Amino acid sequence: MPIDFIANFFHFPQKNTIQKNDVQNVSFKRNESNDTFVKTINVGEKTSSAYDGISVTEKNFGKLTKDEATAKLYTITNKNGASVSFSDFGATIVSIKIPDKNGKLIDVTQGYDNVTPYETAPVGHAGGTIGPCANKINGGKFVINNEEYELEKNKDNGQTHCHGGTNGFDVKLWNTQILPDGIEFSYKKADMESGYPGNVDIKVTYKFDNDNNLRIMYSASSDKDTLLNLTNHTYFNLDGEENAQENSVLEHIVKLPNSSKITENNEMAIPTGRYIDVKGTPFDFRNPHKIKESINNSNEQLKIGSGYDQNYCVDNYDGKSLIEVAEVKSEKTGIKLNVYTNLPGFQFYTANHLGKTAQPGGKSGLRYEKRSAICVEPQIFPNAINTDNFEEKGILKKGETYNREIVYSFASK
Repeated sequence: MPIDFIANFFHFPQKNTIQKNDVQNVSFKRNESNDTFVKTINVGEKTSSAYDGISVTEKNFGKLTKDEATAKLYTITNKNGASVSFSDFGATIVSIKIPDKNGKLIDVTQGYDNVTPYETAPVGHAGGTIGPCANKINGGKFVINNEEYELEKNKDNGQTHCHGGTNGFDVKLWNTQILPDGIEFSYKKADMESGYPGNVDIKVTYKFDNDNNLRIMYSASSDKDTLLNLTNHTYFNLDGEENAQENSVLEHIVKLPNSSKITENNEMAIPTGRYIDVKGTPFDFRNPHKIKESINNSNEQLKIGSGYDQNYCVDNYDGKSLIEVAEVKSEKTGIKLNVYTNLPGFQFYTANHLGKTAQPGGKSGLRYEKRSAICVEPQIFPNAINTDNFEEKGILKKGETYNREIVYSFASK
């Protein structure tokens, strides 16, 4: 039997709500190939013209082994046929399909065809919403208001905490609301869940428009001072996700136009608090060049990360303005990705640790190998809470609101 199917019966979960005044029509149809239901929502007049004609579909994405809850897959398709798919498990980006220079749709993100690999073999956090705190925390400890909090140490042989631990936001089932122009995922983190203080209400809103701009908007509030640093961990290969072989991303042309400095790492890839000027180093992408031209240079920081795995600092950061931090191009497909954010830094990562035996096959059936993708993960600096020289600590105070944004913008020629 197919997943979560009962003949002649469709239960629309209460958590998925549609405001009727915001849509032109809602239609349901059965997909005969897999006995799942697809719901199509066409947006109405209340939305911006940038979202005119988009549709949202929903279908089953598989059952979770933990509690047999059913995960859902939501797809926003714009009027030009480009689409982005998300799962409520982890508020995860599952696929992004963009037309190449010849008009052929290319899936440019690594991921899986159902929820099981995301739950049982979450190697690399593919596409997930990372939190409560992205990147590493040295010793798995931090202090807020003179109180020390100790976290799971899930990295570096039990020496560091990373990406919220093994019970982070990317392995939670989020609530979903379909908006007139996007999808909103929400999650309520309980006080001391995963070791972090505060009952925290988090929302991640995805909007995908007719110009192929994917906006990711984070908002959160807490009833206690807490640590919060959210990002997205999508793996991109602009040649297509089926290019899973080792080093397949090295032909990509990268420009990091507004980063004149990186943070120096120690031997565990934790910032020391010192900055490195990128001029004259392999980390200088202010002028575009292919990744292969510098990734194998003799450089201690590259050796620590086994390639690019570095926090870049954003020049002229003010916490409000959206600043372009990356431009990535594929000569093969003509697809270009531009990344914008109002966060102070971003992790530029060339997937140096993929290819592990525990890793299942991806959407194309192939295992994603080392250096088969890149990540651009806007963030507050790693371990900022424990680093005197980093001004912004990632503390969300009681009564304040966390508001940050990431934009992935696509074009092809």
